[in-house]
Amino acid sequence: MSLISLSNQTIALAGIAQACSLVRQLASTGNADPDAMTASIGSVLKIDSDSVAEVYGGLNGVKHGLEQLDLQLTSRVVANPEQARYAAQLVHLQKQLTRNSEMLKQIRTGIVRAQGQAEHFGVMHENVLANLADVYHGTISTLQPRIMINGDPQHLGNQTIVNKIRALLLAGIRASLLWRQCGGSRWHLLLSRAKLQAEAKHLLAQI
Repeated sequence: MSLISLSNQTIALAGIAQACSLVRQLASTGNADPDAMTASIGSVLKIDSDSVAEVYGGLNGVKHGLEQLDLQLTSRVVANPEQARYAAQLVHLQKQLTRNSEMLKQIRTGIVRAQGQAEHFGVMHENVLANLADVYHGTISTLQPRIMINGDPQHLGNQTIVNKIRALLLAGIRASLLWRQCGGSRWHLLLSRAKLQAEAKHLLAQI
């Protein structure tokens, strides 16, 4: 079954927006929407899924991302420049990653290990988060340019918060991969803003 559809592209973009929004929240306040965070980090563990929405446990799991996407697409002025920068960098890094088969293999091994931990402890257990953070740190963060997270030094110096941020950046990479698989591209985003926003509103209305 082809993944290429406006609906799937919108959900995947919302997945990127959600991960970036949660990273910004954690870096600046130390807290983030727990349900959205569970859905985003859970998406990393779903290597195989029946549908794009199911990667997030259903549309409700990406509600925060759809709201963020709607906000970003409403104005020609970027609603949150920091968040938009993270998103653009994730998409760029994911493109690099697809050309690195060794790194992809390394990531998959780490995710399979985290899946086993999550089945035993739960998705948001500190062991799972630390594992996913290590996967990100040992792979994606070695690619250039590295994503530099801005925020409160107090929170960015807290290892528990750093682990959540890195796990969410991995979720952003997962969503970027989905976006490509669904036929998404930079030109598509530029030329189909109105359609994507209308679809985001349509999906939100279904939640």
